[in-house]
Amino acid sequence: MQIPPWPSAGEREADLLRMVLESPQWGGFHPFVAEFEQSFAAYQHARFGISAMNGSVTLELALEILGIGPGDEVIVPAISFITTATAVSRAGATPVFVDIEADSYNIDPRRVREAITPQTKAVIPVHFGGVLCDLQALLELCREHDLVLLEDAAHAHGSEYEGKRAGSFGLAASFSFQNGKVLTAGEGGMLVTSDESFAARARSIANCGRLPGRSYSEHHELGTNFRLSGMHAAVLLAQFEKLPEEIQIREENLRIFKELTADLKEIVWQCRLPGQTQNSNYLVTGRLIGSARDEFCRGLHAAGIPVTPFYPHTLYRNPVYAREKCRVMPCPVAETRIQDSFWIGHRAFLAPEETIREIARQVRVAVTCSRVSIPS
Repeated sequence: MQIPPWPSAGEREADLLRMVLESPQWGGFHPFVAEFEQSFAAYQHARFGISAMNGSVTLELALEILGIGPGDEVIVPAISFITTATAVSRAGATPVFVDIEADSYNIDPRRVREAITPQTKAVIPVHFGGVLCDLQALLELCREHDLVLLEDAAHAHGSEYEGKRAGSFGLAASFSFQNGKVLTAGEGGMLVTSDESFAARARSIANCGRLPGRSYSEHHELGTNFRLSGMHAAVLLAQFEKLPEEIQIREENLRIFKELTADLKEIVWQCRLPGQTQNSNYLVTGRLIGSARDEFCRGLHAAGIPVTPFYPHTLYRNPVYAREKCRVMPCPVAETRIQDSFWIGHRAFLAPEETIREIARQVRVAVTCSRVSIPS
């Protein structure tokens, strides 16, 4: 299998890192940090970018700026990485877990509506695997109930709906540059927004409460240090140069792959909204019908394909939520998806076409070997 490794770096990353190392500023005040913030925010169709050490703290930062805390509720999907929920808990508010849509794996707007109470202050949808949520329905709900929409766009670098990019729909959006993401420096995150006052407070709090143009020793907010380093920004700038082309390679390879597996009735691939014009394809997710998911995944893994048998449980079944306050709505779809679903990592779809065809062949083999007999 000629599947490229991830992360992958070259001379460009080394050159930019060398420039930082040869400068007197390795930290968050290196010019590369501001350059990356401006470039990435513009790419996601937002006016402002506030970088940080990771995407988890950017979610916490957004909630702090909004004043969300004890007594408040924030609606989150039952399926996501843990920090979508723990950011809410760390703010002192209550995460409310709601079900996902059966085929998109994204938060279900109908279930969001059912979960709204007078205590609800915000909704945090996750663009799972890069597939955008039903943002039109969610925005209508938020307007109707005076709620804030915060996008968890950790999977959605470059994803767009009708030409508008993830991160430009809600008040703000959180992106991650963690080791496995399609844009990475090992760690890192960014909060993007087009709201000037929101951006100013976010930048101040993330930079120890300082204000632009004022003394380094003046602290006007109860802030902290979330700053991204110059070395991380150097890597991200180099990686960012490659991102648009890599997205197009993944899109084309996924088109070929799905054509080659279209007749497999045992697999239902994650669906996009009809208007989604670009997808990061961070995860290529599917579910199995009439086949043993774990056996299927073992077969692909043995063939060298980066496959994961989905999350082992819903967010609210993590041990932390046996003791932390939360509210759980009925989530039958999420509970089913953790039993029958899987994903293939994005690096597989950066492979040459002959490898894509071999991946499709191995998927067919794995389906055949994992079929289970269904009682009549």
